[in-house]
Amino acid sequence: MTTTSAETVLRPARATTAAVSTTARRGQGFQHGGWFVAPFLVLFALFVIWPLLRGLWLSFTDANISGDAAHFVGLDNYREALDDPLVWDALGHSAWFTLLVVPCITVLAFLLALLAHHIERGKWLWRLCFFLPFLLPSTVAANLWQWLFNPGTGLVDHLFGIDTAWLTDKSYAMLAVVVCTLWWTAGFSFLLYLAALQGIPAHLYEAARLDGANAWHRTAHLTLPMLRNITGLVVALQILASLQVFDQAVVMQDFGPGPEGSTRTFVQYTLEQGFTSYRVGYASAISIIFFVIIAAVALARMWLLRNREEGGR
Repeated sequence: MTTTSAETVLRPARATTAAVSTTARRGQGFQHGGWFVAPFLVLFALFVIWPLLRGLWLSFTDANISGDAAHFVGLDNYREALDDPLVWDALGHSAWFTLLVVPCITVLAFLLALLAHHIERGKWLWRLCFFLPFLLPSTVAANLWQWLFNPGTGLVDHLFGIDTAWLTDKSYAMLAVVVCTLWWTAGFSFLLYLAALQGIPAHLYEAARLDGANAWHRTAHLTLPMLRNITGLVVALQILASLQVFDQAVVMQDFGPGPEGSTRTFVQYTLEQGFTSYRVGYASAISIIFFVIIAAVALARMWLLRNREEGGR
């Protein structure tokens, strides 16, 4: 009885000592780990947080690029931006570009990954060819397709025997930018799909074959459901990237807005106001509005994903 009583008394003390020791180790580990995180936090604050706060402040002023003293104007810049038809046109062009690119690039990347995954001979060469354009700088890709779409002398018109003003007709200018983007950026989504395909267990396909499922049934009822999460990721990333389109649209139009402003995107209009019209305060207000839109899209994606996961449970 005495031994049992002693053990009963010592157990809480041992548990308390172990808890204190664990807490101390965690605190010490956090203290040491903080030194590893500190450089990133400093750079993040310097190049992300501070510019964001600075831009937010400038959006409430009439600051200009000449360096004159800025005066507080309140919400005037935001009111002007919401009443500016060019802001809505630029936003419409970015949205239209996104609607064209996201479905096409998702389907194209999936088909290329499916081909590269199942092909037997020269597999490495096919993978390299599909991914290689993504490694090119945006200016190189845009200049290449600018030459290919050159009216009369471009390779596209020569191959199809047509004479279309791809870059000077507002009906085709945005389509040319979309084609360039698909060729240039599909490699990234292709790589994500290829990695996901390699992660699907082979025995699932064997079981499907034994049950009499043909290639189409295996793709529709096995491959696509298994790639649902990666498809959601690809779509989300492409939406965010497409809304911020700038490089290829500007370079293909020789740094102009395109025929009748048909390729002027939201980012391009913001830069025009800041560095061409020298209205830094107004450009900051436009960029803050665009930041809110991008954040809303990202949060909506997170909300849909969470609801789908909860519904699947």
